[in-house]
Amino acid sequence: MNQRMTVLSPNDHDFFKHNGYVVVKDTVPQKNLSAMVDAIFWFLEMDPSNPNDWYRPPHRTGGMVEISQHQSIWDNRQAPRIHGAFAEILGNHKLWVSMDRACFKPPRHPNHPDYDFKGFIHWDANTSNLALGEWGVQGVLALTDTATDQGGFQCVPELYRNLEKWIETQPPDRNPEVPDLTGFTVTSVPVQAGDLIIWHKYLPHGSGHNISDMPRFAQYITMSPPAEETDVEKYQERIRMWQNRLRFPDDQRKSADTRRFEERFGVTAKLTPLGRKLLGLDHWND
Repeated sequence: MNQRMTVLSPNDHDFFKHNGYVVVKDTVPQKNLSAMVDAIFWFLEMDPSNPNDWYRPPHRTGGMVEISQHQSIWDNRQAPRIHGAFAEILGNHKLWVSMDRACFKPPRHPNHPDYDFKGFIHWDANTSNLALGEWGVQGVLALTDTATDQGGFQCVPELYRNLEKWIETQPPDRNPEVPDLTGFTVTSVPVQAGDLIIWHKYLPHGSGHNISDMPRFAQYITMSPPAEETDVEKYQERIRMWQNRLRFPDDQRKSADTRRFEERFGVTAKLTPLGRKLLGLDHWND
């Protein structure tokens, strides 16, 4: 039997159970983080040393960056400590990694009000038919230190803890993806570069308002059990996305990046043995 490192402490598991999220420290080396920030500027074709160049397309006003197949983004996806954290939370080491995007949220600027994203709280799951025991998580990796006023991760643990009872008090026509936060306090979670936040999909969450003088850089990463090995089409779809550097599958050519920048100018990322399994190129046999 293979020996696997322990990433989370009992206190970490208790914190996750009570609050719906946990901060995993020091998941990747600094060189990975710096390389990912460089990749964001490469993708956006922006000058990292010139803040006046940060407020224009192809950068989206909410801060999302549609990069998804660069070597740097894969280096973080296939980091053993990141996989280990998800494996311990989910109770399963046989996982697939999401082909998610990145975030670059510059500080507010009086000349660029469209990029002054105020923040929000939502669910990425429909809570209209809350299934007790239904499982699923999401995650975000901090590429740089992120203070509470820097537009980073925020959430509402109290609502998570009382979600089922709270739903019973709400009107039938409530928005199942955006909660009414009356009576609740939003918690902003400060992190250091290399910290990974993992949260339960029923935790109300979002990103905050960057009122600091520093940008926020992050990479979204989550993991979940793979498709059945008999679902050959699903495996082939993920492999095509990696090989051809696509943000979406072939039948969903709706990427917000109309330049198709990675597809045209990128290089297919090299995968480690772990990365090959997280993609679906190799099956989990152990």
